[in-house]
Amino acid sequence: MHCIFCDIVDGKAKAEILFEDNKIISFLDINPLNYGHSLVIPKKHFENFFDVPIEELSAVIRMTQMISKAVKDSLKSDGINVISNNGSAAGQSIFHFHFHIIPRFINDDLKFKLNLKSYSYGLKKEFGDKIRLALKV
Repeated sequence: MHCIFCDIVDGKAKAEILFEDNKIISFLDINPLNYGHSLVIPKKHFENFFDVPIEELSAVIRMTQMISKAVKDSLKSDGINVISNNGSAAGQSIFHFHFHIIPRFINDDLKFKLNLKSYSYGLKKEFGDKIRLALKV
């Protein structure tokens, strides 16, 4: 399957590169939610968060923190969203693991529509039990 992020890593596709080392590359998102919206990806292809080995993930997270600070400081944003969509249902459209760094401003009119739920009696424990069971190794 063709991957545009792999093309960027290989120099076959253009991107506004912010930072690059032997494991990680960061560049501006081509369709930003706010100007300065950046991406951080591992150079090796991993489909999603669950596929990235811990050593690689650690490097991506360190770089995401560094780029986030640079975006916030340089743009004087009021905040930052750091987001990773994993799977189609979560909004992932490019299946090469990445973090979005989105600068946020008090009146930027960017809204994430939330449909918050509440647990009925006993349902919280039921979901807690399912997750705790999956954590047992």
